[in-house]
Amino acid sequence: MLRVAVVGSGPSGVYAAQTLVQQREVPGVLVDVLDRLPAPYGLVRYGVAPDHEKIKSLQGSLRTVLEDERIRFLGNVEVGGAALPAQRLLELYHAVVYCVGAARDRMLGIPGEELAGVHSATAFVSWYSGHPDAAAEAFGLPGVDAAVVVGAGNVAVDVTRILARGAAELAPTDMPQPALGALAESGVRRVSMVARRGPSQGRFTTKELRELGTLPGVEAGADPAELALDPVYADPDAAAALPAVARRNLEVLRGWADEPTGGRPGGGPRRIALRFYLRPVEILGGPGGRVAGVRFERTAPDGHGGVTGTGVHEDVEAQLVLRSVGYRGVPLTGLPFDPARGTVPHAAGRVLRAGRASVGEYVAGWIKRGPTGVIGTNRPCAKETVSSLLQDAGALARRELPGDPLAALRAAGLHPVEWPGWLAIESAEEDLGRSLGRRTVKIPDWPGLLDAAGADPAQAAPPRRGTGPGPGRSGQASGGR
Repeated sequence: MLRVAVVGSGPSGVYAAQTLVQQREVPGVLVDVLDRLPAPYGLVRYGVAPDHEKIKSLQGSLRTVLEDERIRFLGNVEVGGAALPAQRLLELYHAVVYCVGAARDRMLGIPGEELAGVHSATAFVSWYSGHPDAAAEAFGLPGVDAAVVVGAGNVAVDVTRILARGAAELAPTDMPQPALGALAESGVRRVSMVARRGPSQGRFTTKELRELGTLPGVEAGADPAELALDPVYADPDAAAALPAVARRNLEVLRGWADEPTGGRPGGGPRRIALRFYLRPVEILGGPGGRVAGVRFERTAPDGHGGVTGTGVHEDVEAQLVLRSVGYRGVPLTGLPFDPARGTVPHAAGRVLRAGRASVGEYVAGWIKRGPTGVIGTNRPCAKETVSSLLQDAGALARRELPGDPLAALRAAGLHPVEWPGWLAIESAEEDLGRSLGRRTVKIPDWPGLLDAAGADPAQAAPPRRGTGPGPGRSGQASGGR
């Protein structure tokens, strides 16, 4: 028998667990899927936008895996803390696969980022998705007329769309009631989504882009002069050589430039403006230490795929600024870490310590390859890692273990939430939704989640501030995704 711990219950962790129990090379594999949160599914629960129910339905597939009798979910277990250091975890299992994602957003690195009203898109997504670490976040939306989103990826599109949507459209989702109430009272009327490069280099998908143009009561548009700065935009031959997604994006933006969506039925008082070739250089302050705007420098193509500054500046009004310019992995105490790449050093998923494979330690997902790809990319990534683990299985299984790891976790002072506890959380969220006249509504705080699971709220894993689950939706990373 081979006993394996998978750290992280998002797609990469669940795919790793699934591959382990479905393979036939090594019989009798048992997998414990550990998560710091009492709820499973990682970014699918806490990163996918609540109005994207088709993608959120992936939870059903992940659920089927976690209900396998050979797999055990253990939530509310923090790995790397004093109670469960990485070395101790390796003593309890033959092998450990770390699938902990890329949880920290990148900073802009410009003056004014400390002003009130400046947030990461990660924090905003975590807040409206009900991540318990974000329960105390306050976004002050009622006082916001204009918002700026810095970035050109799917996360930037997600937060732009959520800001522009009406509360009636969000009420049928599982969005927590506090976030829904704040968005209902929001005064946001203008949202600018700003990229430092051109439209042909946007990292959003066409489906996401088009969705901005179909929001009820919202006018979406792009500045023809900014689009024309892109050398590819007006060159049919160059455009034909672009990837299909980029070509389709240009077609959508060209249509918006010719006729903003407000020129057709459905347009209205709220506006979304996609801006290009603008690089943020300073966040401007106003009364009370709050953000009042963003100063951008106009950029221009440098002929090599990048941009260069022109020295021309433009100030854009904003009472809320969300940065969405990428993500980085976070070091896990006890594991080696490459700060330049934001990943754990590895060879085909085997963790490397001082350049040599560490017996029994593996990585999969974004902590292995960096914040790239979509949710589906995690499946082949996990399979490669599991293949390496299975090659090592003969040597790994020779080591005797002290017994069922669950007893050792409890003896260390941890209080795992098992699958029945998660089912109780699900039931409580359904009850909460009914009491509010809505469908299922997420419980957004640690005490509420643990109370629903039948656990003592004082037994929560420590909340982490300034991090979140990583990006959501399709998991596409660059430029905020």
